[in-house]
Amino acid sequence: MKICVMPGDGIGPEIMEQGVKVLNVIGEKFGHKFETTEALIGGAAIDATGGPLPEETVKACKESDAVLLGAVGGPKWDTIDPAIRPERGLLGIRKELSLFANLRPAALFSELKDACYLRADIVEKGLDVMVVRELTGGIYFGEPRGTKTENGERMGYNTMVYYEHEVKRIAKVAFEAAMKRDKRLCSVDKANVLDVSRVWREIVIEVSEEYPEVELTHMYVDNAAMQLVRDPSQFDVIVTGNLFGDILSDAAAAITGSIGMLPSASLGASNPGLYEPIHGSAPDIAGENKANPLATILSIAMMLRYSFNMAEEADCIEAAVEKTLAEGLRTGDIMDEGGKLVGCTEMGEAVIKNL
Repeated sequence: MKICVMPGDGIGPEIMEQGVKVLNVIGEKFGHKFETTEALIGGAAIDATGGPLPEETVKACKESDAVLLGAVGGPKWDTIDPAIRPERGLLGIRKELSLFANLRPAALFSELKDACYLRADIVEKGLDVMVVRELTGGIYFGEPRGTKTENGERMGYNTMVYYEHEVKRIAKVAFEAAMKRDKRLCSVDKANVLDVSRVWREIVIEVSEEYPEVELTHMYVDNAAMQLVRDPSQFDVIVTGNLFGDILSDAAAAITGSIGMLPSASLGASNPGLYEPIHGSAPDIAGENKANPLATILSIAMMLRYSFNMAEEADCIEAAVEKTLAEGLRTGDIMDEGGKLVGCTEMGEAVIKNL
């Protein structure tokens, strides 16, 4: 199985190093051969080639069975031309691979319940939400967009556009995810204000007729943000557009205690899936052995589950992570009273030991 590895920027290389080590141990344990190839993306690619997504990287990804990404971006590239900023590499590879569905699970490990920002009585209800975010449409890609000066004033503009086929395919992914969980789906939009959201809601309702077992509800995005904090247990699967999903998935992640714990999968119809931790490049701790590699390791578990149908192998990684946390090992972002502070390398080694 060919895997393209893109460490990226900041803490990307160090968390990816631990993730690949875990993957190799899984290969030895279960008799699989994983062939990895490294490629440049983001700031690292800008420094080496002048652009955030070299053609060589696109080619390597398309020739692979799955893609692993660390993180992109950092203050070093904040002042360059927005058209070639590191984040453009991430948006670009999603577009090149037609990865239209982003699955972001936000679940609270029982061992980390004290790190959760919510009240104990809310935590006791449980926190296990899957956010399904449309990834290649909406305001991030809609045209026209740009900046200009009009009547002596600077202005910027973007366009939120969704076509019927885009809404249908992301809705189906979300309904299928709900079928494998608690069979509850909440579609989030802003249909009281936005025309594009009214079309979104109509199409989601139409798709729901194919899934009579799934309970479909609707919620405006501002209310959904509030409800995620007030009582996340009311949600099972959330499906929403690119912009709303970007915000809500980070909010869902944050209330678990640390975005350093949460993986994600970006999937398409046929091209290789892309798997990455949802946290950023954390340049302030890059190279200091302080990063939390668990989100990357859990992203590899998602890769095994979704791209290679290796459920047992994925379960093995997730169990090893849970056992490591039960032993009290903590990186700085999830440190709690009584925990043992370890670095990125030590955390990775502990997971491998528990494998």
